[in-house]
Amino acid sequence: MPADRSAEPTAAADRPTAGAATTAGARPGADTPAPADTHQPTGVSGATSVGSDDIDQETIGTRAPVPGPQRSQRMQAATRSVAIASAQLILIVIALVILGYVFGKLWVVLLPVVLGLLFTTVLWPATRFLRKHHWPPALASATVLLVFLAAIGGIIAVIAPQVVGQVEELADGVTGGLQQVQEYLAGPPFNLGDEQVGNAVDSVINTVQSNAQNIAGYAVTTATTIGNALVNLVLALVLAFFFLKDGPKWTPWLAAQTGPRAAPHVAALSSKAWTTLSEFIRQQALVGFVDAFFIGLGLLVFDVPLVLPLAVLTFFGAFIPIIGAFVAGAFAVLIALVSNGVTTAIWILVVVLLVQQLEGNVLQPIIQGRGLNLHAAVVILAVTAGSSLAGIIGAFLSVPVAALIAVAYRYGRDQLDGLTPEVGPDGTSHQLTGDSSGAQLVRRPAEAEPAVNPESEDATPQEAAAAGHGLGVLGNARRRLRLHR
Repeated sequence: MPADRSAEPTAAADRPTAGAATTAGARPGADTPAPADTHQPTGVSGATSVGSDDIDQETIGTRAPVPGPQRSQRMQAATRSVAIASAQLILIVIALVILGYVFGKLWVVLLPVVLGLLFTTVLWPATRFLRKHHWPPALASATVLLVFLAAIGGIIAVIAPQVVGQVEELADGVTGGLQQVQEYLAGPPFNLGDEQVGNAVDSVINTVQSNAQNIAGYAVTTATTIGNALVNLVLALVLAFFFLKDGPKWTPWLAAQTGPRAAPHVAALSSKAWTTLSEFIRQQALVGFVDAFFIGLGLLVFDVPLVLPLAVLTFFGAFIPIIGAFVAGAFAVLIALVSNGVTTAIWILVVVLLVQQLEGNVLQPIIQGRGLNLHAAVVILAVTAGSSLAGIIGAFLSVPVAALIAVAYRYGRDQLDGLTPEVGPDGTSHQLTGDSSGAQLVRRPAEAEPAVNPESEDATPQEAAAAGHGLGVLGNARRRLRLHR
């Protein structure tokens, strides 16, 4: 009835509850009235009634955690850090693009400088030997350079006519080999149609033929190319003479421009870069000579034509690690396939593989040691990038450039780790001395440099306590053992 429903809230409000009795101090017991039934009929209004919608809202949940009190502040800090890092990365990329553009515009000037440095790395040991025997720097440099030119001129005079005369024949042989490979792929057991391999093989054939014609044209008929090559060569030789004569003065001059604080790092980084570059040229030349000798010997034994051009190609291919050896070996196998048949081609392939295994597993570990310390994938990517940017010259220079970048990176990494890369194994480093009349670099004990980073995980308490008090007798063991490489 309507009257009874209107009276129900009043009666419920007047009814005492268990919470009220406890608050009032009454002792709970049998005389305490039982709490009212909270389950009200559906549709009855009142303060204690709970609808089905409220029950559903109370039971809905999620596995996501409750946000912490500092989530928003940390999110803002992380966003700020990402934005700063992104801006820095964009600036670095812009700087690299600008440097690349400038180097591209100045490549005509930079190429003779680079070639002069490469000549210097080859000729410096002989020049240093003469200078140690009290030869004047200018006389020693001129003598070594003239002997080098005479040796190169004699070698070119002997092999150049044969190589140039057989360039077209070499290109025709490679073209015929590719066509024969296409025929083998079209037959059993491959049964590949002409449409599947024809386009790729035709593209390679056209490339080989066009390159051969370009090489012959550049070497014989193009006066502009010959003039540019001669100018670059003469300029490179002149620069090589000055590098040989005044090269030892470069590091002290550069250290004097940077100041005493940076002088040890300038000297150490220059020495590491020069050592890496010179070792690369000498070692690759030796490896290339061994590869050319044994592969040429195999071609001669199996009576394969074009032995001398293939040997020369193998020698120069060694200066482009991995890819150069692969291309030179492929050329030798194709020539053997065309001239002598499948059996001889298989034997030449075996010879090439054996020579490559000899180079990779015996020569390079012995001759090069750790060498450039570049992963094979890095070498391949560097050669690909260099060849796409500057052709054959770019492929040739890509690996030493990548090695120099790796040297600078490792030096900076060791410096950040507190490994003192500027300190030599004997515990000394280059220090800048002198006055207004001149500056020079001298080796002195690196007493101001800590032996290890005191905050590094592998620093013992004794090493951490001795940091800043000299290198001691043992110095940085990890650096000396090259465990950080």
